Amino acid sequence: MKVALWVIGKTNEAYLREGIGIYQKRLSHYLRFELEVLPESKGGKSRTPEQLKQQEGDLILKKLAPQDFLILLDERGKGYDSVAFAQYLERLLVQSPRRIVFVVGGAYGFSPAVYERANARIRLSQLTFSHQMVRLFFVEQLYRAMTILRGEPYHNA
Repeated sequence: MKVALWVIGKTNEAYLREGIGIYQKRLSHYLRFELEVLPESKGGKSRTPEQLKQQEGDLILKKLAPQDFLILLDERGKGYDSVAFAQYLERLLVQSPRRIVFVVGGAYGFSPAVYERANARIRLSQLTFSHQMVRLFFVEQLYRAMTILRGEPYHNA
């Protein structure tokens, strides 16, 4: 089973890249995980938010395989606590889609076509975080979910 996290644009801050790297390495003990950076839209300052979402959405949809299970990290998605997220992830892993793809959109979110293609939407919190910080928070929560499923002490440490 492969789990992927796709993000729009490079992670700007070194401390975020370092934290993400720590959890990526830890995740390799549990599952095949890949983090893929999709390029930001060119000419971003001259485009409207709708045009940016459309361009980014086209890129996301082009990269997806028909059997991929697409989950958007979206502020209007379903909220989970860490244990419930681990249980949700376990159900997905048992169902065996070829690949589970989580996507952090750009600064303006997702295009209507991406929302339509999505199999699910989840949120990390009722608070709003930058799309840069969500990357670190998500890989940590994915790692936490794996330790919960294995009964390891990280979650309660």
